[in-house]
This record gives sequence, structure tokens and C-alpha cells, in this order.
Amino acid sequence: MASRPTLRQIEAVIAVCEEGSFTRAAERERATQSGISQHVAAVEKSLGLKLFERTPAGIRTTAAGRRFYRHCVGALGLLDHAGQELRAADGGLSGELRIGLMPTFTRAALAPALESFVPAYPDIRLHLVEGYSALLTDMVLADALDFAIVPAFEGRTGLKSRLLLRDREVLLSGARRGLRPLKPLRLADCGPLKIVVPGRGNVRRRNLEIYAETHGVEIEQRIEMDAMIATLEFIARTDWVTILPGLICVNDIGKKDIVVNPIVEPQLLAEFVVITPARRTLSVAARLFLENLERELSAIGKILQRRLNFSAAPRRRGKSR
Repeated sequence: MASRPTLRQIEAVIAVCEEGSFTRAAERERATQSGISQHVAAVEKSLGLKLFERTPAGIRTTAAGRRFYRHCVGALGLLDHAGQELRAADGGLSGELRIGLMPTFTRAALAPALESFVPAYPDIRLHLVEGYSALLTDMVLADALDFAIVPAFEGRTGLKSRLLLRDREVLLSGARRGLRPLKPLRLADCGPLKIVVPGRGNVRRRNLEIYAETHGVEIEQRIEMDAMIATLEFIARTDWVTILPGLICVNDIGKKDIVVNPIVEPQLLAEFVVITPARRTLSVAARLFLENLERELSAIGKILQRRLNFSAAPRRRGKSR
């Protein structure tokens, strides 16, 4: 009878699946390439199946390899979760919690979420990173973050995701643009637009471009800017505009320097997901923090519903995908 794969061998298989390369897997696991190859070969011998195939384009995971990967990350996640639950029950919550958030969430929802979370769990050492989707996704894959919130995307090997929030996008401009605050607008009637857009590494950029092309929105000039504070200050001073989720601008409604207009006919929607490493489950501390954040998102959604007549409520029970 073949010996059962060891945990180290399973971790090597997971690394190759997620990295798509024996070399990158070795770098990630701080091992040699030959060592990773030996671990993979041992698992394949134990199972009597090929998990990977070499092609001119590189390493390809076989159907059997993909199935084995899904079972393995699930099993490791359960082990990780069991340890966290026991530690929490034994001595309360402590340790480090690493979170990645986009400006969409740090500008309006983060401060009130921290206000309630920090006093309740003083032994949790929080490390928060603000960034855009490409950076945060790479950090989660590298296990540098426990979780991140990013725009919904097709998914990548090595990640789990669940839908957190579906929001309506709005048009933001300064007084010089001359738009009436809170008036619903068809973007096709507002062109030609001089618009600030996120960089191409941001998933929202593609969605905005598809919407403009599909619905006849005329663009005169574009500026790429992945700097939220600078974007808002620039449009407040000029006749340029930008498009952002309603969540981020809830505190700008009614202010003189920023004009907020709902986009209609059709609406432009943004979806955001929580992403975590596939081989891990959310820690108790991470789940509690997300619960706090979701309460704040729900409160903001009610404000948006009242002021702009639409909802940005969190999706509480989205499935992993």
C-alpha cells in the first residue's frame, strides 16, 4: 500500500497549482525546485495519478490535479479553522489581523467600524492596507493579507471569494460642471465628458469602458488616476468628472464643492467581494471585523436609499466561488 502524502508534500502540490510553476512554487515555499518536484512526484506515486503536465507554455494542472487541489485546500482550511477556534476559546482573541481595503471602503465605512471593533478586541494587532484591486489581490495570493475587499472579478486559482456588496455607481463633479445636485442623469446626455478613470489594473476600469461603449457615452478626455483624494480634489476644482460607487461619496452629499448625481437609464452597478487565500479560512477576528464592517455598510446603504433613492446594502450570505 502506498504511503499517505505528508502535509509538506500536499503544501508543495498546492503551491504548484496556485503558482503554475515549479520555480515560483519553490520561491514561495522557500524550497529548492528539485525539492518541490520530489514532493509532487511522491504525491503522484501515492495516488497513482498525474497531477501536472509539462506543455510548451509551461505547467498545466490535470483534471485529477484540480480535484486533488480543491480537496486539499478545503482540508487545510478546516485544520486552520480548528486551531483558531481552540485558541480563541482558550484565551480570548489576540494576534495579528491583516486587512486590505480599497478607498471605496476606507473613506466612509472604515472609521466607524474601527471605532466599535478596537475597544472590544484590544489584543488584536490590526494592520490595514489601502490599495486598488490588483495590488490587494496579489497580496492575498502571497498570504500577506488575511483578506481583502475588491471589485468582483472572474477569480484566480488560490483564492476564495464571496459577494459582500452590490452598489450603484454615481457621477461626481465640481460646481464648474454646472450639474444640479442629486438629479438622476443619463451619461449619454452629459457628453462629451472629461473624466478621471482608474488605472487598467483596477477591475472597475473595464466595467466603466464597457458601459460607455455600450450606451453611447462620449468621452472627450481621460486621465488615469489611482489616487482617490487627489481625484476628488481635482474634480472639485475643475469641470472634470469621475464615476465612483455611491458608498464612497455618502459624506459628500449636500456639500458645495462636490456634486453627486445618480446614474440612470441604465444604472451602472459595482459588485465587491471578500477574497481570502483558498487554503485558509477566515479567522475568528477577521469574521468579527467583517461583521462590524457590514453593519456600517448597511447603515450607509440606508442613507443612500434615503438621499439618492437607491440601496448599497451588503450581501450577507453570498456563496464562495
